[in-house]
Amino acid sequence: MTMDNGRAMPEPSQQQFLEQQRLLEHLTTAVVLLDGELRLRWMNPAAESLLATSRVRVVGQCLESLAGVEGSVEAVLIKARDELHPFTQREATLVLPSGDTATVDFTVTPLSADELLIEIEPRDRLLRISREEALIARQETIKVLTRGLAHEVKNPLGGIRGAAQLLERDLPDPQLAEFTRVIVEEADRLRDLVDRMLGPNSMSRHEPLNIHKVLERVRTLLEAEHPRIDYVRDYDPSLPDLEGDEAQLIQAVLNVARNAVQAMEEHGVETPRLILRTRARRQFTLGAERHRLVCELGILDNGPGIPETLRETLFYPMVSGRAEGSGLGLSIAQSILHQHQGLIECDSVPGCTEFRLLIPLESHH
Repeated sequence: MTMDNGRAMPEPSQQQFLEQQRLLEHLTTAVVLLDGELRLRWMNPAAESLLATSRVRVVGQCLESLAGVEGSVEAVLIKARDELHPFTQREATLVLPSGDTATVDFTVTPLSADELLIEIEPRDRLLRISREEALIARQETIKVLTRGLAHEVKNPLGGIRGAAQLLERDLPDPQLAEFTRVIVEEADRLRDLVDRMLGPNSMSRHEPLNIHKVLERVRTLLEAEHPRIDYVRDYDPSLPDLEGDEAQLIQAVLNVARNAVQAMEEHGVETPRLILRTRARRQFTLGAERHRLVCELGILDNGPGIPETLRETLFYPMVSGRAEGSGLGLSIAQSILHQHQGLIECDSVPGCTEFRLLIPLESHH
């Protein structure tokens, strides 16, 4: 029996203990219990999954030998233990045994001088979902603005073109027709530019296709145009077929990959390399929707990287980091991915830029 304010309290039964343990083991929050020497005493399956290790293998080890937090966390744990005061840290960087990093929130709660309870909540997925939702919202805004701009531009262009053709018939000097032809040609060029800003002008025709066939077509085209590049294929052969428009997906992948090889050549990269990679992602969230299976198509290059000033506006129409670029390739590629219920993400540092094209592997007619 235990005492609470002078009253006898019954000891928890074995059944209650088992129920509490079962609840802890089914939590999605990682829970770790340390002893007074900051050695691991127990952790739940969510913590095993996060730290990519099993409880049996690491019991008795110090937490920092399992996964280091950016900036030593030992002083925080000691202070929480000695002062019996809980502590919370937001968006800490956790270095996993594999060498990968994860952004986490963690709370240290001292249960006694000899027990510290640590709750770790991964933030990467929530941060990525928030970033993707913002990206999708921006893309929708761009689409509405572009359509409005196209309408406002194409109407007067049609009038200018028609007026130039009428004027050409009434000109007294046939040599002056050269000027009206320039007006017509420039009006047509502007109309084509606006059409390209709008993206694909035909509805996607989704049919079963092998994504590696798309990548091989893109690789063949690029090898003909840029033979100096080292093209590396890193495919997952177990990927099932996806439902998509083959021609549009070739265009999307080609736009992204061509940007990469052109940037490497323009900056004189000594050993330019382009990696085409495919992976399957299970139970993956795109925006606010969770998909059972997603195809991740990676396009990686060892070029100069994308300037920080362009990162936020990279998929906007008419934004380009190249002097000769139209700024439409990535915008069109993102529009095509949206028609396939997917999106494009990008991470870039000098020497390594990765575009990830994410496409659900479920039918979405």
